[in-house]
Amino acid sequence: METFIFIADYVKWTLIIIISFYTFYLLFFSVAGLFKHKINLPAASAKKQIAVLVPGFKEDNVIFDSAQNSLNQDYGSEYYDLVIIADSFSPQTLQNLQTLPIKIIEVSFDISSKSKALNRAMEVLDKKYDIVVVLDADNLMEKRFLTKVNGAFEMGYIAVQCHRTAKNLNTPFAIMDAISEEINNHIFRKGHRVVGLSSALIGSGMAFEYQLFKDLMSKIDSFGEDKELELKLIEKKIKIEYLEDVYVYDEKTDIMKNLVRQRTRWISIQLSFAKNHFFKAFNQLLLKGNIDYFEKTVQHFQPPRILLGSFIFFIGVISLVFNFNAIKLDLIALFLMFVTSMLLSVPRKFMNISTLKITYLLPLGAILMLWSLINARKQVNSFNATEHSFISDPAENIIHKDIKNKK
Repeated sequence: METFIFIADYVKWTLIIIISFYTFYLLFFSVAGLFKHKINLPAASAKKQIAVLVPGFKEDNVIFDSAQNSLNQDYGSEYYDLVIIADSFSPQTLQNLQTLPIKIIEVSFDISSKSKALNRAMEVLDKKYDIVVVLDADNLMEKRFLTKVNGAFEMGYIAVQCHRTAKNLNTPFAIMDAISEEINNHIFRKGHRVVGLSSALIGSGMAFEYQLFKDLMSKIDSFGEDKELELKLIEKKIKIEYLEDVYVYDEKTDIMKNLVRQRTRWISIQLSFAKNHFFKAFNQLLLKGNIDYFEKTVQHFQPPRILLGSFIFFIGVISLVFNFNAIKLDLIALFLMFVTSMLLSVPRKFMNISTLKITYLLPLGAILMLWSLINARKQVNSFNATEHSFISDPAENIIHKDIKNKK
């Protein structure tokens, strides 16, 4: 009996230490994200040559409209090429794309992945580019996107993550997904840059010095290409900048099935990287003083936020019911800290009745995330594209009204 009590006590305090650490972690960076980190992009003295790479896997229903939108940049068509990397597109889609002034690279793989598509495209392209921009097939760039990116590279940045935000708020699930993305932007991008750490990459709406990107991507063949690229950049002690005022609009998952599939894939990639880079992270910290690399690996071990908050709440309720005085106040304090970090990270434009109405989805979201976590191991070596549908004018959505007014 004493052995059982000892083990139970050990497990209890181990869990409390872990959830306490990650609660403090979220609160620290959410507070940091409140401070100013605005980069005043200059009018560049010269326009660099930019390759906009758009890999797509069976994205027939969005790619043509997205491509048309990408041709509306104010940058000057002679200074950038839109490159559609078409994997498993229908003949009709390819025929439609050929009517546009773009480059089309058809690819086919036994097992498709974004990294393979990007590498194949750069093997084929023979033009000398200065910058590469990576988009998803459903992404829409704001009109001055490339002009602003060019200005950032004029300032000397060679790796940047732009502000990816929702282009649709058409269902409660889309709103929930959009809020989650903005929390990530606040904590893992802006908050990290404020304290001098690199911004996290998202996988799209990002730009790099072309040759650097080509060299690093040639060594990457995984389903988590953005995470692997992130670590390779940081290992070279290259800071990844976050351009908060440079927007790319991304379609948010609007049905439960897509949300579960997407989160399962993300969690599997996160867990894989956490496991594979654990010991290397300590080597980078202790032998090379690379705090950035170590911190990114710690980030990969972070439990999903909705599960972290639910776990604290659930254990807190149990402690109240069974009168566990030793941890009752600690858990209440942790839960309040967690809620505070989330509230600080949610943009004010979401503080409205529409957001309040979807709070009923939080318990369901926690259950779905737990299910995704349980099934994550099955997804490490598989690729599933998220289904998309095109929305022509993101500025019509409430989230973008304040952005539109600033331009």
